[in-house]
Amino acid sequence: MPVATDHRDHYLDREHQAQSFLESIQMTALTTTDNLFFDQAGLDRHKTEKLVQESLVGADDGELFLEYRQSEAMSWDDGRLKSASFDTTQGFGLRAISGEATGYSHATELSDAALKRASETVRAVHAGHDGHFAEPPAGTNQRLYAEDNPLTTIPFEAKVKVLQEIDAYARSKDPRVRQVSASLAGNWQAVRILRGDGREAADIRPLVRLNVSVVCGEGDRMESGAYGTGGRTSFDAYLDPGLWRHAVDEALRQALINLEAVDAPAGEMTVVLGPGWPGILLHEAIGHGLEGDFNRKKTSAFSGLMGERIAAPGVTVIDDGTIADRRGSLTIDDEGTPTQSTTLIEDGILVGYMQDRLNARLMGVKPTGNGRRESFAYHPMPRMTNTIMANGDTDPGEILASVKNGLYAVNFGGGQVDITNGKFVFSASEAFLIENGKIAAPVKGATLIGNGPDALTKVAMIGNDTALDPGIGTCGKEGQGVPVGVGQPTLRIDGLTVGGTAA
Repeated sequence: MPVATDHRDHYLDREHQAQSFLESIQMTALTTTDNLFFDQAGLDRHKTEKLVQESLVGADDGELFLEYRQSEAMSWDDGRLKSASFDTTQGFGLRAISGEATGYSHATELSDAALKRASETVRAVHAGHDGHFAEPPAGTNQRLYAEDNPLTTIPFEAKVKVLQEIDAYARSKDPRVRQVSASLAGNWQAVRILRGDGREAADIRPLVRLNVSVVCGEGDRMESGAYGTGGRTSFDAYLDPGLWRHAVDEALRQALINLEAVDAPAGEMTVVLGPGWPGILLHEAIGHGLEGDFNRKKTSAFSGLMGERIAAPGVTVIDDGTIADRRGSLTIDDEGTPTQSTTLIEDGILVGYMQDRLNARLMGVKPTGNGRRESFAYHPMPRMTNTIMANGDTDPGEILASVKNGLYAVNFGGGQVDITNGKFVFSASEAFLIENGKIAAPVKGATLIGNGPDALTKVAMIGNDTALDPGIGTCGKEGQGVPVGVGQPTLRIDGLTVGGTAA
């Protein structure tokens, strides 16, 4: 006859299973990852859970991060299929945290032996430390994207056919088209997170992207234009003629505009930023400085300014990882914390930072669901999701009409920022002169130069047309790249330095 403790253990096990359900997107995420990691990969569930708990005894926090990923990419260039690839990767990362110190071990081998070796490595960071293991993330049953594998829903031949049709369509639109490049890429990521307190969470993450680039020529002059779009969904929408033709039309429009572009002027002037993708300037010049690690270490230009005015009145910035199907969205972050909408700047006042678990604990605040990593080979850190400036109340046409002479920047290419002082340099891939309140000649070679904290105070007008980027952002930090989103309304910024090529 079973003893009473057996009944209690059975009850606790059922309670743990119920909590695990709350900490996943839905039961299928746990079922899928069960199959991937404990059936197919051959890990012993009981041994794995026990080893994680033993590895983290005395630690302040930590987890085992299991990942399985399938990736597919194909590109069309110069009238032919240039490349095609399909990859499968899997592995784990085991982390133990003691104070500010982190012990991390990862491997591509999913085996009990590999986990044991990793355990021996990470225990060194908290040897002799008697930590109090941090509270687990709150559970969630939200679902921000479908779990279907986008790589298996559409045949390979159908994807190649669309790339071929993109090439033919672009060349038929204008005789000045010289070259067409197009690519489709997608991946399907399954993750499972096991904590030292027995809590578990899982997520199934699709991600696809379509890119189109067009080069046009007239005489000896050649100019290019590009457009990309993507999100956490299947390939179906991106193979729809209405969508990919729009992508081609936008890339071609930009290339033809650039054919007419004159050299950009240089100097300090009023700059109007268009809605949507120009929010990448906000992401780089301001967003990174509002991540928890930089502020805990006091290396950010915004360190120590909580509660103070850092931007012009009306400027409100949020980081929102909960927008359905968006490239930067996550149901849970890579530590198992549900994502949320975090207000960073409210009406010009600094009110929040983006936090992972480690920095939140050390700063005495709650994590915000911004603990992200590129893959199992990296430890998580505070990262942006979808960073957006909220709407103002001014019509975009009124903003343009208010500028006698200035620059209207619609699209951006590359850029750089120094986190410690917020200084940035961004290249505009599509920009126009503003003359007497009207959009005038397109310009090439325009570069925006400034620093984030200063630029925030120079925001003079905020449009009522907030838009999100089309789904193309990838953010780099300390060698790690993660998908992100940006957005903003039309903005007028006074006194911004423009680097130009005009003599």
